[in-house]
Amino acid sequence: MMLFRRPRRGVAGPATAAMLTLGVLAAAPQFISPVSAKAGAPSCATPVTSAPTGPATVSTASTPFGKVLIVGSGANAGCSLYVLTSDQLHSLTFGLAAFACSDGPNAIGQPCDSALWPALLTKGAPIAGPGVNRTLLGTVTRTDVLSGESVRQVTYAGLPLYRFFLDETPGQTDGANLFDPVTSPAGTWYLVEPGRGNPAPGRIQMHVETVSGKEVLSASMDNDFSLLPHGNFPVYTLSNGSGQACERFCALIWSPVLTSAQPDAGKGVDQHALGVVVRPDGTRQVTYHGKPLYLFIKDAYIPGITGTKSINGAGAVTPWGVFNTIPLP
Repeated sequence: MMLFRRPRRGVAGPATAAMLTLGVLAAAPQFISPVSAKAGAPSCATPVTSAPTGPATVSTASTPFGKVLIVGSGANAGCSLYVLTSDQLHSLTFGLAAFACSDGPNAIGQPCDSALWPALLTKGAPIAGPGVNRTLLGTVTRTDVLSGESVRQVTYAGLPLYRFFLDETPGQTDGANLFDPVTSPAGTWYLVEPGRGNPAPGRIQMHVETVSGKEVLSASMDNDFSLLPHGNFPVYTLSNGSGQACERFCALIWSPVLTSAQPDAGKGVDQHALGVVVRPDGTRQVTYHGKPLYLFIKDAYIPGITGTKSINGAGAVTPWGVFNTIPLP
């Protein structure tokens, strides 16, 4: 399998970079970078092509998103590790549903779990490095990563761990808070805090965004993603206003807007209207005038690849209540 590489930041303008990246993803290809092209240089972009020969080590590192999990040893040491919210569907259905990041068909045409988001595999029990809660480390057996071959993927707090192919070198976090329409179902990729294994979203920013001709409150996601950096997605409130009303299956469709600290108000947003409620799992959900905020998975998009910037969930009547956007100003 060919390696995926990404262009060095700043070499091309956003439009040119987007076109190049799209062309590379759609065709069969290879990102080339002066950094990763150096012989022996560590790379976080290498796909999974064979079973591991020893145990994986998980460690921690300090980032702008707080202390997070990283690969602790081997050729990918120092590379950021992520979890995908919609992977929870697998456990919620007792394994009947496939993982959201699998080798199934997707809009990019490359396997999610071996090329786009390479699974962290291990032979034997994974090793807990400094700062890692060893009781949260585990494994899950998969046959979809290496074409039917049975391998074990490292999990943390029950969710599988992955690298991201656009993280070229250790320390990069291009996959942080990526609202991903390519996975099935769509979900959000988060860095992982080591204490409880919860998402590490950092301090989220809220903005006024014009979507489908309407100015609505939106959340800034995809922090470092090269095709849509700081993409703004409309947020929704739930009619019953309860932070605990949308959990489990509901939260897979209507993802809670998470933050690690008091959310930051962009231009046109009232800082005093923003707040936080702690969910049962310990994550912090952003509120607006006391109402918890959600993203709708059908709003996720990547320009030129799949989906468009739009509002698809306004007025949705669900078993948990009615979801609506927040008009501004």
